[in-house]
This record gives sequence, C-alpha cells and structure tokens, in this order.
Amino acid sequence: MTQSQKFKLNDNTISHIVKLIQLGILQGLDVVDYFRQIELSADENGNLFPEAEYLNRHEKEIKDLIDSVPAAVSEVSDSYDETEEE
Repeated sequence: MTQSQKFKLNDNTISHIVKLIQLGILQGLDVVDYFRQIELSADENGNLFPEAEYLNRHEKEIKDLIDSVPAAVSEVSDSYDETEEE
C-alpha cells in the first residue's frame, strides 16, 4: 500500500475561503461555484495556498462588484422615487 501525501490549508487559503463565504452571504448566493474556481498549489511541506493569478483575478472581480454598487443603489433609489410619485 502506498502512502498518500497529506496536505494542509495555509492561513491565506483559510482566509480566502472565509472571504468567499462572506461574499456569498452578502450576495445571497450559493458559494459552491466560488469554491469550484479556487486554484491551489502545494509547497514542499504540503501546505496548500491560493495561486497568485487566481487571487488577482478574484480581487478584480470583487473590485468590479464594489464599483457597481453605487449604480445599483442609484437604480433602486430612482425606482423607489418613481413608485412614491404614482
């Protein structure tokens, strides 16, 4: 029987997973698709950490989401104002 290699999540990976859960809560979305997109690498000690390219891509997606919030709030506010006028 061959011995399988053991892996551990490093602190950055755990922190990223927590962020994904929080993002899912804020958006009201299932986080399964976020988890499927995670790209990890292992170091020589068996620690799993997020790939830099993946993290950069994900941070850009979050920035784009944050940048879109004022426009969404404005649309909701305008819609609310139109409803009150009727």
